[in-house]
Amino acid sequence: MNELENNNKGLSGNQLKIIAICAMTLDHVISVVYPNYPTDWWIILCHIIGRLAAPIFWYMIAEGYHHTRNVKKYMARLFVFAIVGHFAYNFAFGISFVPFKTSCFNQTSVIWPLFLGVVGLWLLDSQKLKAWQKTILVFLLAALAFPSDWSSPALLVILYHGRNRGNFKKQMLWMLVWIGFYALVYAIFINPLYGLLQMAVALTIPLLKNYNGQRGSFKGMKYFFYFYYPIHLALCGLLRIALHGNVGVMIGG
Repeated sequence: MNELENNNKGLSGNQLKIIAICAMTLDHVISVVYPNYPTDWWIILCHIIGRLAAPIFWYMIAEGYHHTRNVKKYMARLFVFAIVGHFAYNFAFGISFVPFKTSCFNQTSVIWPLFLGVVGLWLLDSQKLKAWQKTILVFLLAALAFPSDWSSPALLVILYHGRNRGNFKKQMLWMLVWIGFYALVYAIFINPLYGLLQMAVALTIPLLKNYNGQRGSFKGMKYFFYFYYPIHLALCGLLRIALHGNVGVMIGG
């Protein structure tokens, strides 16, 4: 069966990424325009739609690791992207570029745990490391991911996606487990309603279930995202300043 036929019977990686980009953009714009965790039903709905973004990126990162021809180049590209993403994300939401100056939450973008997730999968696949060494390294990576958007669970979801590739039920179950921990911490330390809202990641499961394993016809999608991500955040930052002045609009700012 060729790629075109597969695309007619499911969602390609490119189609999933477009859904994620749209959901992410809506979520970020709403966060900038309506800060401080408002509870209007339509704002909550927009944020629920926004929860579709991260799970798609986590899943596709694990898929990208499996399909890449050069994992070291893949890691290097994500590392550079994480550095650029740090400044774009923090500017968008009024968070200090210097980590931990104001908080331990949301100190950098979700791209950081995406990078760490690929590093983690590479280490777990290493034949040179012993099991106890791999365990220690995963704990270290989780600690490094903690201050980012979606925190340590983002890393752990990627690792469990990668290690359970081919077992979709197990992948989704562990995603819900790790995000459940994240939602609990969010509810306790930040906002109860918005903590519960994080569990809307479950809405992504039917979309991921329909992933057909194909990249899609547009080969430049990954480069499009690399450019789109910082540019849309920079525009969000300008919108934030125009509406509210140079102040933080979410926890961490």
